[in-house]
Amino acid sequence: MREDFFDALSGYFFKEPADSSILIPEDEDYIDVGEPAEEGTLMGAYRYENPKTGEMFMYSRKGAYRKDGTALIYRGKASEYQGRKVTLNKPFRTPDGPKKFAVYTKNASDTVVIVRFGDPDMEIRRDNPERRKSFRARHNCDDPGPKWKARYWSCKNW
Repeated sequence: MREDFFDALSGYFFKEPADSSILIPEDEDYIDVGEPAEEGTLMGAYRYENPKTGEMFMYSRKGAYRKDGTALIYRGKASEYQGRKVTLNKPFRTPDGPKKFAVYTKNASDTVVIVRFGDPDMEIRRDNPERRKSFRARHNCDDPGPKWKARYWSCKNW
């Protein structure tokens, strides 16, 4: 009885994929799929890091990549804003800027823009339910709008 159960389980977990184009991580075919792109050739490429060496690679498609037998770690899309590489959609504090936070994101025409939001002189008190409810009602956070607007990121923080 017990052997039948394990045979059934192994048949379930280790069956061949229906589509031969699907690669399973344990397969020998699931290794380097393409060479990394040259620096600056791919706009909006996917960045991967070798955890052993810290070396960065860029690929044109998102996927699971290996380099020298080591699985590469996905580090996000590589985008440029005014000539420097930035990470999209990750808010950060502005050191001495006119606003408290900023974020790089793409606008409707697919160009990278910086969105600044938040009053640097005010404290965020989102742990107070009354203040949170009032802020979200005042800024219409049920419909925050597109990502390239400050209201979207303010509402997301609250």
